[in-house]
Amino acid sequence: MNAPLAPLARLTQLLPPPPGRGEKDWEAAEASLRVHELPSDYKELIHAYGAGNWDDYLYLLEPGCTNDNYDLIEWEDQQTEALDGLWEFEKRPAELEEEGSRIIPWATTDNGECLYWLVRPGDEAGQWTVMVNEARGDRWEHFSVTCTQFLASALTGELKSTILSSRFPLRVHEFRQLRPV
Repeated sequence: MNAPLAPLARLTQLLPPPPGRGEKDWEAAEASLRVHELPSDYKELIHAYGAGNWDDYLYLLEPGCTNDNYDLIEWEDQQTEALDGLWEFEKRPAELEEEGSRIIPWATTDNGECLYWLVRPGDEAGQWTVMVNEARGDRWEHFSVTCTQFLASALTGELKSTILSSRFPLRVHEFRQLRPV
């Protein structure tokens, strides 16, 4: 099995994906996000599950989501604008000090925490790691894993965040596909 897809296999063992996922226009999404390519593990995760709620807490964002509240492109626009304004008053995370570094949201929570990819100059999409920002504060965590590795490890309890809810993950995992609003 391809190493980046091993965490996806772990997820499907924890919780089988819903049937009937369609194809995405990844080129349009990547152009909107101004990136050469999105991580392949994320694309496979979206292909298998789509936008949805994991363990009644974490919402996976999807480009072109049928539920506009969880559209990856919309979130990226909103978060970029909000953080640019915030960083006029608060210190940016050290990981973003390198010229050309940026973050792109890929998930959020029902409490308002946001999970981002850390995109650094010269890094291929498969090298993007995860940053977590608390909902109403300036605390950040950095995890040197892909988004799918993060999700799989968080669900099994191998990865611990001091920012995410202590009630996440649930003992019995749940996934709810998002419906149009």
